[in-house]
Amino acid sequence: MKFTDGYWLSRPGLHPLHAVEVDDVRVDEAAGTMTVYAPTAVVRHRGDTLNRPVLTLTYSSPAPGVVTVRVEHHAGSLHRGPDFALHPEPGYRPVVKVDETAGVLQSGGLTVRVHRQGPWRVDFEQDGRPLTSSLTKSVGAIASDAGEHWVHEQLTLAPGEHVYGLGERFGPFVKNGQEVDVWNADGGTSSEQAYKNVPFYLTSAGYGVFVDHPEKVSLEVASEVNSRVQLSVPGQALTYHVIAGPEPKDVLRRYTALTGRPPRVPAWSYGLWLSTSFTTDYDEKTVTSFIDGMAERDLPLSVFHFDCFWMREYQWCDFTWDPRTFPDPQGMLTRLHERGLKVCVWINPYIAQRSPLFAEGAERGYLLRTDDGGTWQWDLWQAGMGLVDFTNPEATAWYLGHLDRLLDQGVDSFKTDFGERVPTDGVVWHDGSDPHRMHNYYAQLYNEAVFGLLERRRGSGEAVVFARAATAGGQQMPVHWGGDCDSTYSAMAESLRGGLSLAMSGFGYWSHDIGGFEGTPDAGVFKRWLAFGLLSSHSRLHGSGSYRVPWAFDDEAVDVARRFTHLKMRLMPYLGRLAEEVAAAGTPMMRPMVLEFPHDRATFGVETQYMLGDALLVAPVLRADGTVDAYLPAGRWTHLDPGTVADGGPVDGAVVDGSRWVTETHGFTSLPLLVRPGTVLPVGERSDRPDYAWAHGVTLHCVELSPGHDAEVLVPGGSGAPATFRVRREADSGTVVVTSVDAPAAWAVQVGERRVAASGPGEVRIEQ
Repeated sequence: MKFTDGYWLSRPGLHPLHAVEVDDVRVDEAAGTMTVYAPTAVVRHRGDTLNRPVLTLTYSSPAPGVVTVRVEHHAGSLHRGPDFALHPEPGYRPVVKVDETAGVLQSGGLTVRVHRQGPWRVDFEQDGRPLTSSLTKSVGAIASDAGEHWVHEQLTLAPGEHVYGLGERFGPFVKNGQEVDVWNADGGTSSEQAYKNVPFYLTSAGYGVFVDHPEKVSLEVASEVNSRVQLSVPGQALTYHVIAGPEPKDVLRRYTALTGRPPRVPAWSYGLWLSTSFTTDYDEKTVTSFIDGMAERDLPLSVFHFDCFWMREYQWCDFTWDPRTFPDPQGMLTRLHERGLKVCVWINPYIAQRSPLFAEGAERGYLLRTDDGGTWQWDLWQAGMGLVDFTNPEATAWYLGHLDRLLDQGVDSFKTDFGERVPTDGVVWHDGSDPHRMHNYYAQLYNEAVFGLLERRRGSGEAVVFARAATAGGQQMPVHWGGDCDSTYSAMAESLRGGLSLAMSGFGYWSHDIGGFEGTPDAGVFKRWLAFGLLSSHSRLHGSGSYRVPWAFDDEAVDVARRFTHLKMRLMPYLGRLAEEVAAAGTPMMRPMVLEFPHDRATFGVETQYMLGDALLVAPVLRADGTVDAYLPAGRWTHLDPGTVADGGPVDGAVVDGSRWVTETHGFTSLPLLVRPGTVLPVGERSDRPDYAWAHGVTLHCVELSPGHDAEVLVPGGSGAPATFRVRREADSGTVVVTSVDAPAAWAVQVGERRVAASGPGEVRIEQ
């Protein structure tokens, strides 16, 4: 929140205390901490210490390249959880040195320097390079006439520095000038509200800041003091972490090491998901007709999703199939599995009063209680619904027991919807958690419980959910989708901005409703969204009151769906490699341009395109006339023809010089999809499913390799064995040489129009 009235004044009724200077610096060598005592006025003589509040700042480090700062006014306040689960490096201690001029804590290449002389100043540096500073009036404790308290910090921004992240936010990708409240809400995609609020931002200057509070965190990003980011939380203490780069990927690597890495997800999850949609009429006959229609039209389908009305109305959730429409659910699931499909069903954490489970849950204390001992209820969403209390281990086991029953029937995945509408007033959690801290954190407990069950039942790397709500650490329970958007070009752009912001918040995978959720898209919007959706990490056809099968729009929509679904299946060797980077380093599959090109200032504000991994530039068509403006960084970029590659042909397109914006016009079967110069793009031999042996029959497309290029290319295994290739371009002759000692029985190399097939270990040479 804002505390000032312009530059000089405080807002009426607010009384700030600011760190003015350093009185003392103390070091605890065993703990690896440096504690700074900062009076809130200049102390000229002993008498000035009377009736003078002092702020206490403690500096520490949980891992190299991360500095933790805790600001306290009164340290005796009662602390109630929950707290983010962090993963410090065991036994790590930073180096702390104090002399007459400064107290310095060094963590790897990251240094915090607290100046002991003069006005308050704290500098953060990486390898001698300035990152950000805390200056006069930066550190403050605020009290109000009403007895409220807040603590804030203000960290400087350099001229031209851009701020990103803070969760899945659908407004402008660059957060400068915005006021952001980190508070989960079910607000759709067209406002400042967000389903996934993450108190972490990353800047173009190559560092990040994580505010370690699950409650409401307010950030004024160059919007209260134009040259600073202000972080504030209610209460008497504030904890934040400064995370070093120098590259944005380094920041995400350190941040996800601290808060948890996204895991691998099963190969089948990358295929196309088809939903019943929300309020449409459906039964097994309807479902079968959709699946038959997809097969008849050569539209590969991996997952079928049953939305809310698989359960009976007013009884969400009772986890029981509606017998009027699904009299033989286990038989139906068996029949779907026999067709090679996985099955996902919709759930949420609410128990409606008409559900047979409500009375049981209320009696046993499994539902959130009110402070008078009753069960919290309201009528929004479901009549008289209660909320499962996941702080109660018995309640969690009870809830998961019903999901276990569904897994026994043949369900493979769950769409963990909702989790944002969590009350804060007049409620009591089983474990005594602070209701305000639990509001955002509830989504973590909910998704963690369901994802954990799937991991236990299916195994590591085989669990996947479709989640809507999240906060910091939520990246550990993928996949997440963008929530309820309109069916328009503007909403498609909103969704993309949300995905880009979430990627800068540590989330490795992301999806969205192809065609939009609210309303029925016109055929043009649907076809454009198909290309965007099938060039996302995960792809789902889903809507509200209308079906999303392609033939419901027109014949060309079927062609577009076929082309891009086949393309995605062919790209699985490449996508599989990106998934390894997600799990190993927290690098997202869908990457904002600035994440991949952090030294190209022209990428800093780009929000209408992205990199799918490091090699493919995707610019969705967001206008009805088919025109697209795309920024190409330096180099010669090669258009990838979706249809040609989907059919197993070469990357055969025009070459475009970069370091500039280009404007193109595309029909519905294409979009700007360009291969980065210097790329070896592995393309698979199958276009009918995602879970095949990716290395078998792979073709390595060598695109604009520079003389002297020498790199190793890993093709993950999928359902088969992985393979590693060394790709070189000889500096003198220009010949491309590819060798492998573990190559599969069949593979090939493609350079332009020339293709050479090979079998097993060996070498391929293609002269240019």
